[in-house]
Amino acid sequence: MLPTKAPLAALAALVLATSSIGAGTVAAQDAAGAEAAAPSVAPAEKPEAPAAPTGLQASIDAAFGAYVVDPIAGWLFWDIMFWDNGSETDAQLPIIVAWLVLGAIFFTLRMQFINLRGFRHAIDVTRGRYDHPDDPGEVSHFQALASALSATVGLGNIAGVAIAVATGGPGAVFWMVVAGFLGMSSKFTECTLGQVYRVVDTDGHVSGGPMRYLSAGLAELGMARFGRFLAFVFALLCVGGSFGGGNMFQSNQSFALVSNAVPALKSLGWLYGLAMAVLVGLVIIGGIKRIGSVAGYIVPLMCGIYVLAGLFILVVNAARVPEALGTIVGQAFNPEAQFGGLLGVLVTGFKRAAFSNEAGIGSASIAHSAAATDEPVREGIVALLEPFIDTIVVCTMTGLVVVVTGAYAGGHADGAAMTAAAFASVIPWFPNLLAVAVFFFAFSTMISWSYYGERCWTTLFGANSSLVYKVLFLFCTMMGPILQLGNVLTFSDLMILGMALPNITGLVLLAPKVKTLLDDYMLRLQSGKMPPVAAGTTPK
Repeated sequence: MLPTKAPLAALAALVLATSSIGAGTVAAQDAAGAEAAAPSVAPAEKPEAPAAPTGLQASIDAAFGAYVVDPIAGWLFWDIMFWDNGSETDAQLPIIVAWLVLGAIFFTLRMQFINLRGFRHAIDVTRGRYDHPDDPGEVSHFQALASALSATVGLGNIAGVAIAVATGGPGAVFWMVVAGFLGMSSKFTECTLGQVYRVVDTDGHVSGGPMRYLSAGLAELGMARFGRFLAFVFALLCVGGSFGGGNMFQSNQSFALVSNAVPALKSLGWLYGLAMAVLVGLVIIGGIKRIGSVAGYIVPLMCGIYVLAGLFILVVNAARVPEALGTIVGQAFNPEAQFGGLLGVLVTGFKRAAFSNEAGIGSASIAHSAAATDEPVREGIVALLEPFIDTIVVCTMTGLVVVVTGAYAGGHADGAAMTAAAFASVIPWFPNLLAVAVFFFAFSTMISWSYYGERCWTTLFGANSSLVYKVLFLFCTMMGPILQLGNVLTFSDLMILGMALPNITGLVLLAPKVKTLLDDYMLRLQSGKMPPVAAGTTPK
């Protein structure tokens, strides 16, 4: 997909390919690491990628990679651990990953471990126990959670975890869990602010997220110009990322995987793209209410099927589970030499988790700002469940299955094949179900990212231009399976990663306000001034 003269773009693709926003197959560098860590056996069949661009398209792609993608990737993926480059361990920590992880640590400490003390209350709120019919907003707490989860749960949970285990060792799963735990605080902070600074237009549509709280929130701190700049940068990056990583990449790579399971589709990319565009259009034309409704069905169903299948495999291999857990924890602190040492396995786990749950990116706050509530902190507490479900539950399930079945030592060159092989060792027909899951994961990601991009588009160009954005988005959906976009697509993914830079900057500056609101909310909750909705009350 990427020209060989673009090593930095390849490094970017390496991370993006196994993240929730990139549903692609694993790039060569991770594949090589997986093969080095395991005995050489014939890998499972992999999906065929579309033909590489040729002629003028190839020249444009190569030039775009060399002069646009490489410089951006070189900055976002600059290796903080540069002194280790070329050594035997060669552990790498991209600066964007460090930015996300350090932010998560800061918010966890600043909010006094809200990821622990707010967890039970988050479940109660999600169950609807605090939903009031008169609360302002467009969707319920549960629908907002499902909408945000639909953008994060995907191939990163299937392929990314397997590659993390193959390249970093089983101990990487432990550090993914730690990173997911810390990311819960980032999600709480950004989604609380999304509610605080949301606005409602004349049609009753809610608009909130970083493009709102960066501008208005920093203006309150006397940094209006800086806030407007950060908001503009975020909105611009989000729009571009929604067209590429949140849309075209999803339809492109889901077609590659689905057509591999159904060979008759291989020459019908245009038909697949058209069908996907029609299905997505039926949902997104209805706005966040319809998106939340559809996501409320798809996300629990697909996550439930996947987790139940994983639990079945663990039950069948129950005798091996204690040993697998011991291996995961043991190698987290004392990894085998070929996996790069303690620092290497830690970085691998943190890197995969950071790009799986999108905590700190800011995208989820756009969906949560539409939740029906007059308590911003309450929605922030609901949002902290996302990294828990995405990383601690789903990713851990994948990791355990891969370790228990021994699939990570099977020589599979990509993560999706490795995970499929692990499940197929007990459930032979599971790879076919995995193809169906890939379709729905891609579909749900697209409908959620359409909302993120549309809200940022209207921020930049006005509410009356919403339909223009949706038409462009559906056009990109249709073209995704047809075109081989190379570096243009990688650039779009990099825009999504870039969203973390303005977002976390603003979150750190606005953290004192969030802490004040949190203290007030918890005081009222603990004093009994906010009782659950009485039984028989109809929630919104």
